This record gives sequence, C-alpha cells and structure tokens, in this order.
Amino acid sequence: MFFKAALIIHILFGSVALFVAPAAMLTRKGGLWHRRWGKIFFWAITGVAIPAIVMSLIRSGLFFLLVALFSFYLALTGYRVLYRKTPQQGAGKADWTAATTMVLGSLALVAYGIYLMVTSGVGVVAIVFGAIGLVLALSDMRDFLHHPADKKAWWYSHMTRMLAAYIAAVTAFSVVNFKFLPPVPRWLWATVVGTAGIVIWTRYYRRKFSGRVPPTPLQGSAGRI
Repeated sequence: MFFKAALIIHILFGSVALFVAPAAMLTRKGGLWHRRWGKIFFWAITGVAIPAIVMSLIRSGLFFLLVALFSFYLALTGYRVLYRKTPQQGAGKADWTAATTMVLGSLALVAYGIYLMVTSGVGVVAIVFGAIGLVLALSDMRDFLHHPADKKAWWYSHMTRMLAAYIAAVTAFSVVNFKFLPPVPRWLWATVVGTAGIVIWTRYYRRKFSGRVPPTPLQGSAGRI
C-alpha cells in the first residue's frame, strides 16, 4: 500500500516537472514567470525524490536510492546557488551537507556500478551518474572555499544544474516508457543529448555576456537578462 501510494505521488510530481521545465526555459530569464516556473519545477523534483527514496527503501534497492539522491542534488544546488551570487553570500551548513552527501553517494554509485558490471551491463549507468555527481559535488566544495572570480559563475551553475535535473526527469520517463531501446541507451541517451545542449547553451551565454554576440531583432525582450 505504501509503495503504491509513493509511486502515484512520484508519477504525479514527475509529470509536473516534465511539463513545467520548458516553461521556465522559454520565459525571460530573471523575470517573474521564469522564477515562478522555476520554483514549481524545484518543488516538483523534490516531490519526485522523496517518494522515490521511500520506494527504494521498500523495494527498489540501493541503485534507485542513489539515483534519486543524485537527481535531487542537481535541482537543490541549482536552486541554492541563487543565494550565493557574491563572495559575501557564503555556503551554509545545508550546502556543505548536501555536497558531502553527494560525494559519498557518488562514490557508492561508482562502486556499485563496478559490482553490477559483473552481472549486468546497467553497471555502466551507475558509473556514469556517479562520476558526474562526484565532479559536481567536488566542484561545489571548491566554490564554497574559493568564490569564483567570474561574476556570472552562479548563472552558469544555476542553468547547468536545473537543465541537468530536467535531463534526470526525462531519463526517468525514458526508462519507464521507452522499452524499445536497450537498457543502457534507455538510461543514457538523454544525458548525452542534454549534456551537448548544456555545453552549447553555456558557450552562447558566455559569448553574450562578453559582448561577442550581436543583438538581433529576433531576440526581443525574451533574450534580455
């Protein structure tokens, strides 16, 4: 009964996250509706993660527990970085706790992935997610100790983490519904495509902030930061 209830809540919040994220992406950055859709997306991801953790403890096991923590960390850090835009806004206990937990969870994912490689090809999925989580968590700890010199570092971090959290939501949808794909591609295609998109988008905004992207009539008010 508890598992089914958690599953229903998990699906409901996951559906909200899938449809709300594009709205945040398409609205003017920093605008009222961008912030509103972003907050809804963050709490939707939270609503996805909590029942996922419950289900993992009841039946699904260690792998799904660690993946749920990894997915939530992406959204949490994307949200929390908005409160650390300047050197005076240092990391708090919640930030350090989250990053430390992610380091330990990522190491566990990598170790579990190596173990799974003996019996299942899905082990590569755990290794990939664990490696990504470890890099992000260690990067966060570095920024906690030494605030980035780039004044827009918080922007890139916020954008990257929120997009990565959306990739995690798409991945969950893919795993459940795209049965026509082999297991590993079903888990990783969204990460491959999404990572390429994040790199392209980040490069665009770096050029834009440096003044190397000339304004065009098509950009309009939606392109202003």
